Amino acid sequence: MLFKEQYKSIKRIADKIYQNPELGYKELQTKETIMAALKQFNPVIEFEEFSTTGFKTSLGGEGKDLHIAFIGELDAVYAPTHKYADENTGAAHNCGHYTQVAIALALYNYLFQSEVYKNYDFKLSFVFVPAEEYLDLEYREHLMKENTITHYGGKPEAMKLGIFDDIDVGICVHAIGGEFEKRTVEVNCDLAGFLYKYNKFKGKATHAGFDPFSSKNAYSMSTLFNVALGLSRQQLKDSEQVRINPIVMDSDMSTNVIPNHITVGTDLRSKTVEYMREVAIKLDDAAKGSAQSLQGEVDITTQMGYLPFNQNRCLSEFVMEAFKENDEIDEILNNNAISAAGDIGDLSFMIPCIQVGYSGFTGTIHGDDFIDVDPAFIYEIFPRFIAQSLEKMNGRIDRSQLYKKTYDDYVEVIQAITD
Repeated sequence: MLFKEQYKSIKRIADKIYQNPELGYKELQTKETIMAALKQFNPVIEFEEFSTTGFKTSLGGEGKDLHIAFIGELDAVYAPTHKYADENTGAAHNCGHYTQVAIALALYNYLFQSEVYKNYDFKLSFVFVPAEEYLDLEYREHLMKENTITHYGGKPEAMKLGIFDDIDVGICVHAIGGEFEKRTVEVNCDLAGFLYKYNKFKGKATHAGFDPFSSKNAYSMSTLFNVALGLSRQQLKDSEQVRINPIVMDSDMSTNVIPNHITVGTDLRSKTVEYMREVAIKLDDAAKGSAQSLQGEVDITTQMGYLPFNQNRCLSEFVMEAFKENDEIDEILNNNAISAAGDIGDLSFMIPCIQVGYSGFTGTIHGDDFIDVDPAFIYEIFPRFIAQSLEKMNGRIDRSQLYKKTYDDYVEVIQAITD
């Protein structure tokens, strides 16, 4: 009943965040809005703040040796042509993170007001994390130079700061891409990991009309590289769902000078770290060969993005049990791996995690037409479903199926990929 009573107020908070989108590590107003709502729910609430805009708060804990985190993402996407984009920053909430936050608030208020959390055999923390989207990298590099952050992504940064050190299980929720006629949830949707390659082709500039004969055309090298990537696709395993998207990132070409430099950047996505390494070698060989064939050179830089996300099937079983007993949600999707990525993959390296998807939107996720169309499902029914899933977990999580790795272990894996 409480979910129905709080629906309008939760939706107002969601709408406020939706209408005031902010990019990663800049979510100051979003943070203020969420904290104000939580303080209204619980005037004596305590916060642990981290990495510019992140914060954490907990319910229960005394005498409990299991700790679960419910994670909400604060940031928007850079999408300046979205109809609700911020005209100054280009930020827009066309990934649905604003609904995650509202769902977390609805869940927190229910648990606090009902005191249901006191019956759990686990401590429950709400962790609001900045900068899930991998963008606005120039600003984040500036923060790195100032030693404000170490990682582009908010979850790896929180991992470094020890925010998840005492947590055993992570639970996320996320909008499902696509439109659904019926109210739908999703479990076990694995995500790809990705890294980024910067290939700086270097040649020799000459006058394009008078003396092209002694030039070394860097643009032509990059063209060969693009052709090589296109032809190599038949050698890449379909099962790994590899994605490569090269773009020109830097050049000052003119029509009367043979270009002597151009930087081509590309992401590389795959389902496993092992295959990511294998394809990365192929990309490097293609870049080196393309440069050498035209007597040029190429400098290659590798930047890690996010690790693949393999959802914990044991934890998902509780969500599926809750669905079977639920008469408000029509369908459940299961085991649909996609090539999208998220820093939940990095956190899942450290602790077992799940991410429950939910419908209620129209348009294309990250597209200009993406917007919620079923707020009653998103802000009332779905949070109630998550509460039901937590009830299923209570007293039934098999500790022997859990694992925990350290931040140092994580760094070792990342360095092995990028070195």
